[in-house]
Amino acid sequence: METLYRSTEGNTIQKCKLTKESAGLATVMPSGNRELLTPPPQPEETEEEEEESTPRLIDGSSPQEPEFPGVLGPHTNEDFPTCLLCTCISTTVYCDDHELDAIPPLPKNTAYFYSRFNRIKKINKNDFASLNDLRRIDLTSNLISEIDEDAFRKLPRLRELVLRDNKIRQLPELPTTLTFIDISNNRLGRKGIKQEAFKDMYDLHHLYLTDNNLDHIPLPLPENLRALHLQNNNILEMHEDTFCNVKNLTYIRKALEDIRLDGNPINLSKTPQAYMCLPRLPVGSLV
Repeated sequence: METLYRSTEGNTIQKCKLTKESAGLATVMPSGNRELLTPPPQPEETEEEEEESTPRLIDGSSPQEPEFPGVLGPHTNEDFPTCLLCTCISTTVYCDDHELDAIPPLPKNTAYFYSRFNRIKKINKNDFASLNDLRRIDLTSNLISEIDEDAFRKLPRLRELVLRDNKIRQLPELPTTLTFIDISNNRLGRKGIKQEAFKDMYDLHHLYLTDNNLDHIPLPLPENLRALHLQNNNILEMHEDTFCNVKNLTYIRKALEDIRLDGNPINLSKTPQAYMCLPRLPVGSLV
């Protein structure tokens, strides 16, 4: 590699050879009082990347702000998210012991709802509207005395309904999908249950109606019923066809193995034919 220099003494141009080792240096100074003719090396131009206000993904696109609609659930009347007031775990909402006086708005995907030990007085027809995945409602130990007629009827997947320890006087129409009903310790009395209220509930397995001042057994009972608890009511009599089919002496009701009638003023020994089709005798007074 050669570089031209001008001598200050004779205005002559001289050539200077650079070795491989010296070629790697940024500036080569010639010997003597010589002036470098070649212009100084220019710094390499580097493309400065513009600073962007938002980071870029690998594919060059801008990331979107994450959106979490409904993470904390719908807002209550106090403009407070339900899932901050209660506890939401997956599709289950726990609102136990929060001094609620009404059912809060629930997320659309709610499947299991617990609101026990509160002060709820009424269940409105819109409290569970459009909750098509709702399977269990547990409102134990509230102050419920009134339920709108359509509060539960339009819930297509409701399987379990627990309303024990309230002040309910009239049971509304219930969905036929129910398998478990517990309305113990209420005030249903003589007219609190509609005629044939449980007739079409083919999958109903457990029916608990203890402590309600009932004076009769609500008939007809679903064929697949396994447990019927009626203790501590005011049931006075029973008919031979209450559980069995008097026209078919070979009929056996295999599923119904748990009947509780203790605490009623009924003498079970007076109607022995009423239990002939059952696998077990009811629990109650025989005197």
